Amino acid sequence: MTVEKLKQAVGEIQERREDVIDRLLQFAPTDSLLFWGNNAGLVEKQERLWTPILSWANKEFHTRYATTDGLDVPEQEDGSFSQLRSFMENLSDKELAAFYLAAVNMKSELLAAALVKGHISAEQAFDAANLEELWQTEHWGKESVSEERRQSLKRELHDIEQFLNQ
Repeated sequence: MTVEKLKQAVGEIQERREDVIDRLLQFAPTDSLLFWGNNAGLVEKQERLWTPILSWANKEFHTRYATTDGLDVPEQEDGSFSQLRSFMENLSDKELAAFYLAAVNMKSELLAAALVKGHISAEQAFDAANLEELWQTEHWGKESVSEERRQSLKRELHDIEQFLNQ
């Protein structure tokens, strides 16, 4: 992702800010950090990487995000997504553009929020967003197409982090 693409995203945010926030909120209930595995080894890694981020998000958004190890979307506390909306509304256009791109690429608004606010680095965001795939790779080996996609995501997250720090 180039700086130009990020700057273009800022322009789009300026034109359609509320639409972008509404679209992001539609996907919030299926945030990848809310869906945990049921394999002990995977859960151990999720606890190590995801629990600190969820704890931060719970504090940041004054809520308690529910998680699941099943396929059903977990019920959340009333107001948890209105707090997320308020968080997004208070981001600058630059931050919201970075948030949007990171959230879409990682399938997680909670990871994007932690990245945009500097709570985690791009490397930590990448590791958390790809935890399940990386765990599977440890057990069954690498697959070239997936590896290329992950490396592309890693570069994009580093570009987003650099853009935010400018």
